[in-house]
Amino acid sequence: MKSGFLVINKPKGITSHDVINILRKKFGLQKIGHAGTLDPFATGVLVVGVNKATKLLEFFQNEKKTYYVKAELGIITDTFDIEGKIQEKNIVTQQHISNLKDICFSFVGEYLQVPPAYSAKKYKGKKLYEYAREGKIINLPPKKVKIYQLSNFSQEGQEFSFFVEVSSGTYIRSLIMDIGYALGCGAVTKELCRVKSGKFELKDSILLEEVSLEKMLKMDEALDLPYVKINNGQLVIKGQQIYKDNVLEFSNFNKNDYVKIYDEKECFLGIGRAEKKSTFLRTLLKEEERNDRIVKIYKILYEVT
Repeated sequence: MKSGFLVINKPKGITSHDVINILRKKFGLQKIGHAGTLDPFATGVLVVGVNKATKLLEFFQNEKKTYYVKAELGIITDTFDIEGKIQEKNIVTQQHISNLKDICFSFVGEYLQVPPAYSAKKYKGKKLYEYAREGKIINLPPKKVKIYQLSNFSQEGQEFSFFVEVSSGTYIRSLIMDIGYALGCGAVTKELCRVKSGKFELKDSILLEEVSLEKMLKMDEALDLPYVKINNGQLVIKGQQIYKDNVLEFSNFNKNDYVKIYDEKECFLGIGRAEKKSTFLRTLLKEEERNDRIVKIYKILYEVT
């Protein structure tokens, strides 16, 4: 069975792990995983790796994410979303409503954020929501996150919504809660959808019930990396390193960049780490007596066609 990536539109009410289990059973997959957990409450883009593509999920874990969120002022719950147990109901004044937009935009930039007690973040090998369900609330230290931009802000009475681009590991439910705290009346998330994860957008995602392996993206197509083409693919397949004399063609890259490796037939072989800059390699190609190592093999991903 071939390897590749599926961009799933995760439905509400199931975990990211549930999606993996559904696909594993449906297609009889042994190796399958996802990049970037979505809460059961949330919907939207979930990047799934199949077979050898699971080895590449690390390249998508730290990508920027974009969300659409709808929220309401005056309510605080234990889960930071509307499905949780209500802990406070506060009066929302006209001053709260008037200050809302400015407070929301004040969070653009870096700030310290505490993850929700009901989240999949792990503490001592156990997920926070598992502790919370046992009545044990784990208060982790705040983590620096970044709000890159906030757009399409809309407000109607006590409800408001916007799109927000954030760093990996940012909890939108916590952001809404922090906005509510900053206002002084509290706020809770009512809807949450991940509309973009890295380069993958919601409009290109597949509904879970419509997934087929024919819709998989090829491993190399999903990766936005520079490349090196070599004259002997067996070198990589056997785990040998790539030297100057093996190089046929290449794009621009810096030292330590990850690069995609292809053979002379443009067959994708794997991922390497550049040990020289491409500008240096161009100079090196003119020196016949030198045969420096250019790329160190990182992951072998060759598949027999």
